[in-house]
Amino acid sequence: METATAMQLMDITPQAGGDDASLALRARDGDVKAFEQLYRRYSARVHAVCLRLAGNRTLAEECTQDAFVKAWESLKGFRGDASFGTWVHRIAVNTVLERHRTQIRQAAWVTSDEEAMEAVPGGDADPGHGLDLEQCIAELPPAARMVFVLFDVEGHSHEEIAGMTGLAVGTSKAHLHRARQILRARLEA
Repeated sequence: METATAMQLMDITPQAGGDDASLALRARDGDVKAFEQLYRRYSARVHAVCLRLAGNRTLAEECTQDAFVKAWESLKGFRGDASFGTWVHRIAVNTVLERHRTQIRQAAWVTSDEEAMEAVPGGDADPGHGLDLEQCIAELPPAARMVFVLFDVEGHSHEEIAGMTGLAVGTSKAHLHRARQILRARLEA
């Protein structure tokens, strides 16, 4: 009975499909081993989203590390409204966005469609060779890559992307269109 009361006071309810909530509670109380278990469980997923968003393995590794450091530091604010995995995933996306926020705003004003099309590498590649979709995404201009990943890979709406990045909804749509054009041109080359 005392455990149920403690969980109610902390606003955390166990999520279906695992013991993330109990691990998060223990980690919040300073249990490093519990946090290590959460890290092992979610680090690959967090790294994957960071890599897709950053387009750079080194930056993705830094952002992954930063996301888990922020998660550890923010555990006291974790209420359990969402699963720990969803919560740390959001922290990871925000971490990469913070790193790119200035670059995205600059690219939104500076990069024209013609420059973006010129940025498509490997235009003279042999079409008989397979293409690595992840590599093609990584080679997109930063703003177009960010919106493409957030919309087409992560499933966020343009309104959510606008809120996360500070871009206008129309600008988000334009970047998505540009990213799709570049990828289509690259795949048809």
